[in-house]
Amino acid sequence: MTQVPLSKLLVICGPTASGKSNLAVQLAQQLNGEIINADSMQVYKGMDIGTAKLPHDQRGGIPHHLIDVAEPDQLFSAADFVEAADAAISDIASRGKLPIVVGGTGLYIRALLYGLVDSPSGAGAVRARLQHEASVIGNIAMLEKLRAIDPELAAQIHPNNLVRIIRGLEVYYLTGLPLSNYQRQHGFNNKRYNALQIGIKIEREELYNRIELRVNNMLADGLVEEVRQLFSKGYRSNLKSMRSIGYKEICAFLEGELTLDEALILIKRDTRRYAKRQLTWFNSNREIIWLEYPKNFAKILSHACDFFE
Repeated sequence: MTQVPLSKLLVICGPTASGKSNLAVQLAQQLNGEIINADSMQVYKGMDIGTAKLPHDQRGGIPHHLIDVAEPDQLFSAADFVEAADAAISDIASRGKLPIVVGGTGLYIRALLYGLVDSPSGAGAVRARLQHEASVIGNIAMLEKLRAIDPELAAQIHPNNLVRIIRGLEVYYLTGLPLSNYQRQHGFNNKRYNALQIGIKIEREELYNRIELRVNNMLADGLVEEVRQLFSKGYRSNLKSMRSIGYKEICAFLEGELTLDEALILIKRDTRRYAKRQLTWFNSNREIIWLEYPKNFAKILSHACDFFE
């Protein structure tokens, strides 16, 4: 049987504040492409400043897909992302354009390129019990429970990501096996697309300087008012979206738990830690070609042109 060639797409990845969005726009302009967001927070409406969405006047007229597709109180999973991204890629290709996936959510990108782990489906009663337990003892205690049974998985998860914590516990309680076992068995070897993956290489000190500047600019651009607006619409700090970096700290400030200076210090610290986790994730992928930007833009463009010719 003749194997059907996999569809081609370009992936731009790397840590937060490394310049992925600007690079993607430049490449899309040169390659007649359209951009597909792979940032798990930029899918939410009304959460623009704290997620560093590229303003419309900086998108160079390039269509951006999978931005503002969910309300802040909706759950948007990796499976949801893959379904929506598949549809966007098909649409873009059908119009003779090149799909460019850009973002820093490694799980989304891996799921799109290699598929999701075929782990046991959740049992409603088990999940409900775990969610109730989390509401009583908190995320950190739940993560410690996961660490006791699946340290490999726990090491990859931030305490704010309760969905993944509960999923890890759920799989273990349903099967007696750690979710990380299923992930190793899956191997992520069954490619869904023929992808050129470009990672933005950046020195740690420069990255931290950019994070410092970005957070300062977010405050100047109205991050506090953005969170106030979300509060006025009934969205609160217990939502998954509102527990993300930048939002949870400003929520705490508005609720009187932190001063604004304390909130900013925590945002910067947690953003640096998040960037380190992103780099750890992406560095495990040997298919990524790491290049500096904007210094090596010409080389990045050359790689892309050769790939799509």
